[in-house]
Amino acid sequence: MPGPLDGVLVVDLTRALAGPHAAMMLGDLGARVIKVENPGSGDDTRGWGPPFVQPEGRPEPGDRESTYFLSTNKNKESITLDLKDEADKATLTELLRRADVLMENFRPGTLARLGFGTDVLAELNPRLVTLAISGFGHDGPEGGRAGYDQIAQGEAGLMSLTGPGPDDPQRVGVPIGDLLAGMYGAYGVLAALMERERTGRGQVVRTSLLAAIVGVHAFQGTAWTVAGKVGRAQGNHHPSIAPYGLFHCKGGSVQLSCGSESLWRKLCAEFGLDPEAPGLATNGERVDRREEVIALLEGAFADTAPEDLLARLAAAGIPAGKVRTIDEVYGWDQTQSQGLLVDVDHATLGRLQLPGPPLRFFAPGPDGETETTRREHAAPPVLGADGDAIRAWLDGSSS
Repeated sequence: MPGPLDGVLVVDLTRALAGPHAAMMLGDLGARVIKVENPGSGDDTRGWGPPFVQPEGRPEPGDRESTYFLSTNKNKESITLDLKDEADKATLTELLRRADVLMENFRPGTLARLGFGTDVLAELNPRLVTLAISGFGHDGPEGGRAGYDQIAQGEAGLMSLTGPGPDDPQRVGVPIGDLLAGMYGAYGVLAALMERERTGRGQVVRTSLLAAIVGVHAFQGTAWTVAGKVGRAQGNHHPSIAPYGLFHCKGGSVQLSCGSESLWRKLCAEFGLDPEAPGLATNGERVDRREEVIALLEGAFADTAPEDLLARLAAAGIPAGKVRTIDEVYGWDQTQSQGLLVDVDHATLGRLQLPGPPLRFFAPGPDGETETTRREHAAPPVLGADGDAIRAWLDGSSS
């Protein structure tokens, strides 16, 4: 299946992670994504590593591929353009005349200085939807700041909520600000494309790393805005639910969640505990006495190995799980059953497995559902791999 965005043309001027992730999301859904890169060096992430991988029999450093780049650029074509060169700017202009979506994550004002401000784009292609991602917003007192994920995680409060305690703030283990900005950006683009169906005109969608992280503050946000409580990092236990977190047992640990009083009672019944013990009968009481709850449960689990403990929790109907390493996740049959690994043929590296898109699609029918999820995916392109074909298409010499 070609995907629900088949026929949508995306011009991707972004680099690093937030913008490329947004563009890949649309490519995964079937859009044609043309990635515009700097001649010679390409996207910054082509040089980010290790780890790098080398084509077999080609040991030169210039032949290596960055696994970072591979993570966020599948289902794209690559053309190299120098946006300070008039001929290359003319090529970009022709691409934009035909595009449905333009994505950029330059510092605010850069695209206008290159001759492609919003007024120019609107005249060039009134139906164009533009996504612009910045670090801290396109206006406001700090709108011009450069945005890097870890800095944004700190500035947007996420690091203060992450880590073993309030005195040891930690970043999330992936560039979550970049990824969230890309996800919000793709979501905004789809909304703008829907609105274009009614109005016939495109518009500019703007988001930032700051906005994306604040957008997922969830209960930590309203704890402050409504109740005046400042959340702090407290390790692997939930600030508003108990027991909910990681618990040590014999030779390891498990995670469990009692998100309701009925689950608390089931847990206590399984391990011979009193659910109505003084100070532990309600969630609010248990949150106030979290350390006591943790000690109580870890004492009950002390003689049980992780796999046996998980089996008992499952039999009792308690949501629980293990902490898997990355290799264990990709080797897990449940991960594989969800289409979260895809096979692609790379131009220099050959057959690869990449993380797959997180969405699946199904068409209902009289005999049940038929999966319509896109099955075939293109490997991330080598630098400039599609330039000649794209130019021939723009010149009308190729369909």
